[in-house]
Amino acid sequence: MTSVADIRDRPRADRSPLTFFALVLALSLPFWVLGATSDAQLMPGLSVSALMTFCPMVAALLLIFRDTKADGVTALLRRSLDFRRIADKRWYIPILLLMPGVSVAVYGLMWWMGSALPAPQWSVVRALAMSLGFFVGALGEELGWSGYALAPMLRHASALRAAVTLGIVGVIWHLVPLILLHRSPTWIAWWCLYAMASRVLIVWLYNNTNGSVFAVSVFHATLNLAYALFPINGSHFDMRSGALVTAFVAAIVTAVWGPATLTRQTHPSVIAS
Repeated sequence: MTSVADIRDRPRADRSPLTFFALVLALSLPFWVLGATSDAQLMPGLSVSALMTFCPMVAALLLIFRDTKADGVTALLRRSLDFRRIADKRWYIPILLLMPGVSVAVYGLMWWMGSALPAPQWSVVRALAMSLGFFVGALGEELGWSGYALAPMLRHASALRAAVTLGIVGVIWHLVPLILLHRSPTWIAWWCLYAMASRVLIVWLYNNTNGSVFAVSVFHATLNLAYALFPINGSHFDMRSGALVTAFVAAIVTAVWGPATLTRQTHPSVIAS
């Protein structure tokens, strides 16, 4: 049976997630400065500093080129469309529908609590355009977080611990852009829980789709799309409700699939190999 990562994608023994994390932060500094000195936004609520989304991919490619030259770079980039890894097509259900379902649940909770909510307004063309943009941006992150850093972490830790660690790094990485958007401390705190829970779901999907970067990138894109389509451009999204609903789903996933591998398999080494 083919393991999650085939021999070509196995990490080198000296691959260090800490070196990768440090390089991502270093590469992101110019975008943080750009966001701090410019009011430009890529779209409403999305600072120009969000261009840092490609820094994890760039960091991974630089480190892989150092170790394995062009062959390694090509192998990682090919994982952008590694949908053939998704042997059980039923996994497309949570990949495509889980985070939109969370947004629908948040909308329902807000309506039930009496929150003033404008009707959703979006067009098919706009949704498709944003889907493509968010998918490209998600690849910029997941080729690094999932395609490069996750496998060596799974060799030394449970899937849940690896997910929480990546979640913490991702939260720290996003703090500057959130502050530049003048988000309140309370909103940021709830967003941190939302992001951490989402990373648990991403690792869950990664491990159950034979390590498909394409799968988790699509999921990551649906997460951003569902938020952006929430009235109005996500401005009415109740982050507290979103965080609690997502954390609840992540807790169920962890309880049902188990924290060791977040799969039906019992040996973490099978996932990390």
